[in-house]
Amino acid sequence: MVAQKNGVSAKGLQKILGLGSYQTAWTWLHKFRRLMVLSGRTKLQGIVEVDEVLVGGKVSGKRGRGAEGKSLIAVAVEVIGRRTGRARLAKIIDASSESLLAFIQNNVEPDSTIITDGWPSYNELINKGYKHKVQKATVKEDDEEILPNVHRIASLLKRWLLGTHQSYLNKNKLEYYLDEYVFRYNRRTSKSRGLLFLRLVEQGVTAEPISYENVIKNQHGR
Repeated sequence: MVAQKNGVSAKGLQKILGLGSYQTAWTWLHKFRRLMVLSGRTKLQGIVEVDEVLVGGKVSGKRGRGAEGKSLIAVAVEVIGRRTGRARLAKIIDASSESLLAFIQNNVEPDSTIITDGWPSYNELINKGYKHKVQKATVKEDDEEILPNVHRIASLLKRWLLGTHQSYLNKNKLEYYLDEYVFRYNRRTSKSRGLLFLRLVEQGVTAEPISYENVIKNQHGR
């Protein structure tokens, strides 16, 4: 799960370990996903791009922030020169000011510079103790070019969900898949995969046990 760049699906884990039960493999992976938000992790800081992206299958109807049948994901990523630093992702119920400001306050240190598009829900950032830079589009630009770092992460996320999981996800478990993605992305430059394994095992031996029934009910977590 931590050694492979794209992680592993429950079906793949079942095959690798020769398990007779798909449910066992699925449950194991979800138990580990619940350990991937390390206690005491620091918030993002400095220059941070923030935007929302949609995840889910193609459906007819409205496109953009109000699209139906898809999950709305808030994305924040540190911008360090010409490269990206750490990232945070979370499922949000809508693109309202309440939802987006709560996501930013939970994940970004005050006094950081937040770069967004011109969506009005971000207008209160300065009043919340952040510096705010609005990146405006020209006629030739689209959202992906305005906030390239956010959309690079979103593209990688969608590719992972499609490639590893064939986009077959239970929507009420999506937050845990986002946690797994962030865990690996933020440690992508680590030269010791064994250290990642160690961190996950350390989390495992100190966490409360969780049963399959509680995984299904989303207890001991979101």
